[in-house]
Amino acid sequence: MPDALPTPSSDPDAVEAPIRKRPKPGERRVQILQTLASMLEQPGGDRITTAALAARLDVSEAALYRHFASKAQMFEGLIDFIEQTVFSLVNQIVEREQVAGAGATDVGTRQAAKVIGMLVQFAEKNPGMARVMVGDALVFENERLQQRMNQFFDKLEATLKQCLRDGAVAGATPTADAQVRAAVLSAFAVGRLQRFVRSGFKRLPSEHLESSLHLLLG
Repeated sequence: MPDALPTPSSDPDAVEAPIRKRPKPGERRVQILQTLASMLEQPGGDRITTAALAARLDVSEAALYRHFASKAQMFEGLIDFIEQTVFSLVNQIVEREQVAGAGATDVGTRQAAKVIGMLVQFAEKNPGMARVMVGDALVFENERLQQRMNQFFDKLEATLKQCLRDGAVAGATPTADAQVRAAVLSAFAVGRLQRFVRSGFKRLPSEHLESSLHLLLG
């Protein structure tokens, strides 16, 4: 989130107003997205308008549109962040577990469990992003935003299926249930995120996670 604003000077001789630094190129764009994500962290809040966002940033609505063509494009910026962060971490998990578990029959199961663990921890640390992920923040927004999140979870499920399939091949076991198990894991993750959002961020998605994954993957 943006750094805290400087506090006014208590020196009575300090009569000059502090000079407000002009944001560097690209910095204001990041500030807008950070502020939008912060506003989304208010559970049960009203639909965020560009007027409210501009007021929070202490700028005009016209200033917002110099950086984003529409509010939908702002949400797309958040979705870009979610996709890039999550799938970058997914790739790290897959590569790390392949090296650590070379030759082991349960490497695919470990990969899948760690991917789900990473996803729910990401949502837990970024509640505003969690609202975007489950579509709660996208109600009444452009339909393509929800379609992108649907594609995100489709890609996640495909990744889980590949992990489980590769692990099954390594262990010379049938791979037919990889798709079913991946679908169940994906639905489990979505359900945890939805419960987190609907509870006003009180029911943490990581609650009893290890035991739950053991039941699903054991």
